[in-house]
Amino acid sequence: MQAIKEKLLEKLLNRSANVAVLGMGYVGLPLAVVFAEAGYQVTGIDPDQRKVDTILRGESHIQDVPSDQVKRLVNQGKLLAASDFAVLEQAEAVSICVPTPLRKTGDPDLSYIVNATTELAKYMHPGMVVVLESTTYPGTTREILLPKLGEETGLKIGENFFLAFSPERVDPGRKDWTTLNTPKVMGGITPACGEVAATWYKQALQTVVQVSSAEVAEMAKLLENTFRMINIGMVNEMALMCDRLGVDVWEVIDAAATKPFGFMKFTPGPGLGGHCIPIDPLYLSWKLRALNYTARFIELASEINTGMPRFVVSKVQDALNDAGKPLKGSQILILGVAYKPDIDDLRESPALDVIGLLEKKGAQVYYHDPYIPRIAHDGTERVSVTDLMPAVRQADCVVIITNHSVYDYTGIVEAARLVVDTRNALGAARRSNPKIVSL
Repeated sequence: MQAIKEKLLEKLLNRSANVAVLGMGYVGLPLAVVFAEAGYQVTGIDPDQRKVDTILRGESHIQDVPSDQVKRLVNQGKLLAASDFAVLEQAEAVSICVPTPLRKTGDPDLSYIVNATTELAKYMHPGMVVVLESTTYPGTTREILLPKLGEETGLKIGENFFLAFSPERVDPGRKDWTTLNTPKVMGGITPACGEVAATWYKQALQTVVQVSSAEVAEMAKLLENTFRMINIGMVNEMALMCDRLGVDVWEVIDAAATKPFGFMKFTPGPGLGGHCIPIDPLYLSWKLRALNYTARFIELASEINTGMPRFVVSKVQDALNDAGKPLKGSQILILGVAYKPDIDDLRESPALDVIGLLEKKGAQVYYHDPYIPRIAHDGTERVSVTDLMPAVRQADCVVIITNHSVYDYTGIVEAARLVVDTRNALGAARRSNPKIVSL
């Protein structure tokens, strides 16, 4: 049995192991490219044939991955793509990078992990290492993947196949910290699993931090995002309190941030967005409920954060009322719908909730976003306005939801009748201009 492990390690070290990455999204494609750049032959597998065809044409559908890099790797034969899982017959190293959303009930939707694991199990063979990257609750790797890949296939964990968890740490739009240089946590089901998986990833990534178990790696990811979610919830509540007190929350935050120790700056906003921060802590909360434990900080922060879109709508309604206009029938321009600045990622964006709530109150809502020309959500399709400044002049109120850096905020304020700024995009101008309302 030791020969299987040593043979696999040799293939991983000399880059002759065939690598497969399941899921060609925001996590999977960048990871596949990094492995290919390290010298492995990598096949990206995705059931969406459009993504597969895009990669095979040498094009990237992910903003952080340049198309010329994809084209070069495809032309070199280092990066392949397929929608048929049968290519896993030739794979020795597999990363699973599939979505893990929440159901509308707030429960984890593990169907993507289950489906990917079920397909992978059909092609499992001795001498394979599998790493789950999809964020989930502690115990998923051992409770869901291990039985399907081990017990149901007859393979022995830590002897003739190896299984680990390594949480993705992708922050779309960043240039300083990427898949290549962001430290990677790795935890195996057994010590041998951790060793093999860490050896593989060390050949492509600059820093791999090995921990004692898959559960530690799973919990570390949830701690990272729960930390951010709770602190954002705290500063969002600070915004609510400052609004009641008539105090400028942005000035308060800037003042507190001058302390050189014991304080970390977080900023409020219209709600949480992205795949990780709004969702991952709720996986932990759900898991703990099954153990008769209430994660009170998580649930309180979630309650505050999910209420921020309603607070934004109330600010818009009050601002219009002060200007002598009812919200019903008013034309509202949403500026920016991506969940964070300068990216094309709409996942869990609070803009969607703000738009829906405004429309329920009878407002006529349209949007502009240079990165997202079209939105398909809840059976409705919207198209970004093409001419920004005429739309600004026409709107009864402009609501800044995403503070993209490409916007000429000075020009927008001059042209607008009323601006509600939820991101402090306008800075100190909010104090001297009566048509600016800040969060």
